[in-house]
Amino acid sequence: MYVLPGFVDLHLHTGGVPKTPEAEYVYKLWMAHGITTGRGVEFGPFDWSLSEKERSAGNEIVAPRMFVYQRPGQGWDRGPVRTPEQAREWVRWAANRGIDGLKLVAHPPEIMAALLDEAKQHNLGSTAHLGQTGVAQMNAVDAARLGLGTVTHYYGLFEAIYDDHDVQPWPADMNYANEQHRFGQVARQWNLIHPQGSDEWNAMLAELKELDVTLDPTMTAYLASRDVMRARTAEWHDKYTLPTQWDFYEPSRENHGSFYYTWTAWDEIAWKNFYRVWMAMLDDYKDMGGRVTVSSDAGYIYNLYGFSTIEEMELLQEAGFHPLEIIRSATMYGAQTLMKPTGQPIDFGVVREGNLADLVVVGENPIDDIKVLYGTGVVRLNDETGVAERVGGIVYTIKDGIVYDAKRLLADVAEMVEAQKRERMTRSQ
Repeated sequence: MYVLPGFVDLHLHTGGVPKTPEAEYVYKLWMAHGITTGRGVEFGPFDWSLSEKERSAGNEIVAPRMFVYQRPGQGWDRGPVRTPEQAREWVRWAANRGIDGLKLVAHPPEIMAALLDEAKQHNLGSTAHLGQTGVAQMNAVDAARLGLGTVTHYYGLFEAIYDDHDVQPWPADMNYANEQHRFGQVARQWNLIHPQGSDEWNAMLAELKELDVTLDPTMTAYLASRDVMRARTAEWHDKYTLPTQWDFYEPSRENHGSFYYTWTAWDEIAWKNFYRVWMAMLDDYKDMGGRVTVSSDAGYIYNLYGFSTIEEMELLQEAGFHPLEIIRSATMYGAQTLMKPTGQPIDFGVVREGNLADLVVVGENPIDDIKVLYGTGVVRLNDETGVAERVGGIVYTIKDGIVYDAKRLLADVAEMVEAQKRERMTRSQ
């Protein structure tokens, strides 16, 4: 057997109705893939997330340890945050309620400054999706200078090193509310920036490193964009994807991330080019000592809970990370990112006497092949029998010293999927 620290996923959602009517489905997929700690951005509604955090801490449910991050304005009855004063007031209120950090977007500079300053005073963490509607005023470097802890996805990185532009040169018919426009155009930044190795490229990464920013890429979240057919036919969908989750994935102008209305080879090639540049950026940041972490943002774009966290590890290897570096990103670096705002040392994320007993036990060597961590395992030819067979998959996930049979958790998930399929079949008769 091979033993690793429990995995830390820094970008989680529980899906919610109608995608995942029972949170147990998502929790068991996470735990079956060795995820013992996760950052919800958000897990779900404000009060519900805090309640689930408490139940997980007491091991009343089979679920990872939960760090609850919430968006400004959520949870209270005083309306949206529109001023720096409201921003500070909400942070104080939310900190008192027990959240662990802030999930931000590209807020106007004065509001971003207030949010991050107040968060620091209350030992709260911060992560930001610096989306296109505000990134021209608040890119990754701008936010990092104000104290942002984590840049999630890729937003704000490319915009910080544009060559010959200050904002993305959108086409004349650009409609941000049309998600195929939104996701199709964002990949077309790959050749708008100063190239790898340039002074501008190196200076941006060096400043982020100096400011101790974590890059949390979620490459798996966008992987379908470079090959939709492969993502739709991933071998785990039939057995482990709920029909209600599949309904959400399918092309829709209403469901977020279901934007493949008329996706073409042109779009996929743009994303393949984008990934090459994005991966080079992450690998260079890692090489200079920057912290790159593992996360999934599952529940969208044919991206399934648990499986996608392992897929993110595989993508980091494609980017140039050695499997040992990947495991560090999936364990110690995630723990450091979560605990740094608190001022406390990590007590998970590494195997060390005195730490929380969070462990992953697998029967195959993940350094030899990171794919053995997938719940479906991998196909290998048995030379003694001449028959191809599946090997791998996590055997045990241990959280807080409690041993969970990972394959039993997956069997529970498979039964949930079959039950929903049977229910649909009965209703259609």
